Amino acid sequence: MNKTSGLIAALAVALSAAPSFAQTPEAFFKGKTVTIYIGFSPGGTYDLFGRMVSRYIGKYIPGQPNVIASNMPGAGSLTAANWLYRIAPKDGTALGIVSQTLAIDEALKAKGIQYKSAEFNWIGRVTSNVEVQVISTKSKGTTIEGARSAEVPVASTGPGSPSDTYPRLMNDVLGTKFKIIRGFPGSTDGLLAVERNEVDGALTSWNTMKSTRMNWLTDKRAVLFVQYVTQRSPELKDVPTLIEFANNDADRKLLTFAVSSAEVGRSILAPPGLPADRVAALRTAFDAAMKDPDLLAEIEKAKLDFEPLGGAELAKIIKDTADVDQDVVTRIQKILAD
Repeated sequence: MNKTSGLIAALAVALSAAPSFAQTPEAFFKGKTVTIYIGFSPGGTYDLFGRMVSRYIGKYIPGQPNVIASNMPGAGSLTAANWLYRIAPKDGTALGIVSQTLAIDEALKAKGIQYKSAEFNWIGRVTSNVEVQVISTKSKGTTIEGARSAEVPVASTGPGSPSDTYPRLMNDVLGTKFKIIRGFPGSTDGLLAVERNEVDGALTSWNTMKSTRMNWLTDKRAVLFVQYVTQRSPELKDVPTLIEFANNDADRKLLTFAVSSAEVGRSILAPPGLPADRVAALRTAFDAAMKDPDLLAEIEKAKLDFEPLGGAELAKIIKDTADVDQDVVTRIQKILAD
């Protein structure tokens, strides 16, 4: 074989080794099956929203591939997150929906993590997970000033839960006097304890509040003390975020980190290493799916929270969380260890 024929043969091998990356998104996805791997068992909102996206996104992806959903539960979705990062095909045929605390867990160096959250390709968010602190109007702690001057008993489902972590952070960072009462099996039990005057406050999702206890607000039996998000929800424009109570930049950084997972909510991601044009195509398809009339009707019928966010904006939230200063990590670890 002469030199020219050898170069031609080598070029042919090189081109055949990576044909998919040379294809347009439409050519690549045509005839393919895209799987959305759900990091939790069937049931719950991760499963609900993962399957919802699988029903609508396919017709907006160039080439209109078949899209299915498959559950991959294990270790609070860590199994799926690690698999998507390390093993899943990096060509656009594998997507996932995993725990909203992905970046926080990485920053806090939780055990078993084998991924870099900022290296995932973030496709888009279906909704944030807006959690609120509900305080009875019988309490003196319905405002931040009141909660700093009077003891406010609040229900907790146990150490590590948001109902326990957020009041502890507020006590340390903001000087409030929340008295954390543990032993409640779930957030619903905490709300029942407020009804029975056993505690003054409880944490729940805004979705639960508006669907089951909206009369508490209309009858002025309770107020929403705070919402645990980085920006006020469009439905809660008069309720302050936790970050708004910060007194300085250091506190603001810590509180922003603490609530950042709520902004991630129920989001779709893809493994690292995808061709840029496929990431763009998937993000565009996701955005279009979020405007699909049938999807919107499904959301309305089920009265689900719905706050879509584009992939680029979502990726910035993840990066900011993953890049949090070490002093913030050390401080929050110390607070929660006390």
